Amino acid sequence: MRYDISKPSAPAMPNLGKGTECIKLLLSQASKDMHEPLVPMFFPIFGAHISGTEFQYPDYSWKEPTGMMANLVAHSGDNKGQLTTLAKAICRDFTKHDEEEEKKYMAWQKQKNAKGANKDKPEEPQVGYWFPPSDTTKPAFLKNAMALEAQGGRTQYFNLPEVEMADQLCGSHKHVSVLLRNVYDRDKAGALRATSDGITGNPTIRACITIASNPDSTRKFYKYELTNGTFGRMVFSYKQRGERKGRIPRQGRYTDEFYQKLDEYIMRLDICKGRYIIRQLNKLIDRLAEDMATLADLADDDLLFEISHRALVSGWKAGCIMWVLNNQVWTKSMGELVEWLVYHDMWSKMAVFADMLGKDTYQMSETQRRGPKNMLDSLPNTFNEAQLEALRTNLEKSKEGTGPQLRKWVFRKFITYDAETGLYTKTKEYLNG
Repeated sequence: MRYDISKPSAPAMPNLGKGTECIKLLLSQASKDMHEPLVPMFFPIFGAHISGTEFQYPDYSWKEPTGMMANLVAHSGDNKGQLTTLAKAICRDFTKHDEEEEKKYMAWQKQKNAKGANKDKPEEPQVGYWFPPSDTTKPAFLKNAMALEAQGGRTQYFNLPEVEMADQLCGSHKHVSVLLRNVYDRDKAGALRATSDGITGNPTIRACITIASNPDSTRKFYKYELTNGTFGRMVFSYKQRGERKGRIPRQGRYTDEFYQKLDEYIMRLDICKGRYIIRQLNKLIDRLAEDMATLADLADDDLLFEISHRALVSGWKAGCIMWVLNNQVWTKSMGELVEWLVYHDMWSKMAVFADMLGKDTYQMSETQRRGPKNMLDSLPNTFNEAQLEALRTNLEKSKEGTGPQLRKWVFRKFITYDAETGLYTKTKEYLNG
């Protein structure tokens, strides 16, 4: 495994090499302290630009790069607002489209009002917004989804500056879990209702969402969503509190040259249609799946293993997008970035929520939170069963799990067992990483 997510510091992002030029272009407009936190946030925005395209996941299912959701978590005043500025830059074409849709709707309203009480009023146009405002309500969200489905299945993109705004988008906080899961799974809205105007539709939900929030509001918002699947579907990007510096971070100038280069990448997303298999990416995801199982075995953590499944899917979708941005060519640097995205998501989840997973509290301080602990690293190179049992007890894990954990470690060739001495020894392969 390339990264250790049990450490309090974030996994260091790899150098952005060949094939990641679009990411470097966007980061040129962000302050340096925001580079790593912002990178995972770009992919839901890009994902909203691809429609009519599917990629084959390693399990042979076909998936669209839609339904991508990411939550940037940083303390107040820590430059989260740069995400909104970059989102607007990437979605300039969306904004232009929506302005034309708004003109169409306003013209209809003007014509309708001019008819008075006449029966021959014009039919309301089916207006579909690609970049709806952040204060969109659930009925408007579903109506817009119906319009976009009728217009060919376009994805709508939402950028929510505060996590609480998701309550309004979903109807209420108790509906957040269902709607966000429908977004991720590209499922039906489940919104068939009888109204005075007839029966409402039940569109397939195609949406991508980015959210910015501080740690406290994030923990409160997801407090009851940690085990129902919503938590795993959301990519988290956590920025730790930085040093106190008496210098205002510098952002980019967003020049015409920047927009010209960016538009070339956006065009590649817009014109990509059809079905594709990216074999190098799928091979990488298969390896990372094995790494996630290994990590879960070392920590004896089932929840960690469950969370990793969707972290892999989210990282894979980001890889599909990078492949399109790079003119459908795969590179080693793109693979390294996908791997980092998976581990950064897992680390962020543990850094923000580790103490809450399975517990009913959000009061623990930031310094008290830690990610999954590699228990084998905490043991000497040669140890006995009682030592692991004592370690498990100290970590509030069951004694009964000691035997199964040892058998898993032997099976994975992390350790060997000497029947004569009753001792376990770490293998050279494990010690060498």
